[in-house]
Amino acid sequence: MKFSVKSIISACTAVLIASVAGSASATDLKVGGIGIVKPTYEGSDAYEVVGAPFAYPVFSSAGTSIGTFSFNGADDVRIRVLNQNGFEAGVLGGYAFGRDEDDGLLLRGLGDVDSGFIVGGYLGYRISGLLLDVSYHHIVSGDNTGGYFRIGASNKYQVTDRFSAKVRVGATYADGDYMDDYFGITAAQSAASVASLSTYSTSAGFKDVHANLSGTLDLTNRWALIGGVGYKRLVGDAADSPIVESEDQFSATLGMTYRFSLD
Repeated sequence: MKFSVKSIISACTAVLIASVAGSASATDLKVGGIGIVKPTYEGSDAYEVVGAPFAYPVFSSAGTSIGTFSFNGADDVRIRVLNQNGFEAGVLGGYAFGRDEDDGLLLRGLGDVDSGFIVGGYLGYRISGLLLDVSYHHIVSGDNTGGYFRIGASNKYQVTDRFSAKVRVGATYADGDYMDDYFGITAAQSAASVASLSTYSTSAGFKDVHANLSGTLDLTNRWALIGGVGYKRLVGDAADSPIVESEDQFSATLGMTYRFSLD
């Protein structure tokens, strides 16, 4: 398992978000570690395993759902700040993984794409447990300053007293800057390409549809096992990019948490 700098930074981002979650006071702290199987870059047919520690507070106001955390991926760690009459809204943050030109044969000569921190927000409406939401994610560090919207639907199921599962489906609409950086090929990149790739222009549009299944198993009152599987299908200009080896992108996570009392 590889504990990469990128994955550790993403975990630290989640902790930073937690520290500014508002006036709610934390009564407990959850810490843990997670292993992630993911494509080496967006569009790759090769996979890597990365690992990361994480920590986040459990707020005393969680009974009102204000300050509640939800994790939908390294680039989508959410904190709820409004929950009224079915509507909810909040802030989000995370980390967008970049890529190195040695991550795949087709990338050689194209240069690196910087990783970066993400900030944004979301708005949703809940119908009998089903949450319909839209979120915006903007990359605020590194050379890539693009962003993207996500629309999604999710539902959580309490299967047993100790096991809960969450299902989420959605789609991602990326702006032109994001598409250019991750899927486009400029004339200069084409000239330097070891694989002799042609220039490729992109435009803003839907880049993927995705589905995720995650679960939490409480082993004891303090220890819990967490995990999940995900599938993403690249579409549009993203799917047609010369750097894409596979339009089908899979992922899996497995980890454990321990809950400390701060009282």
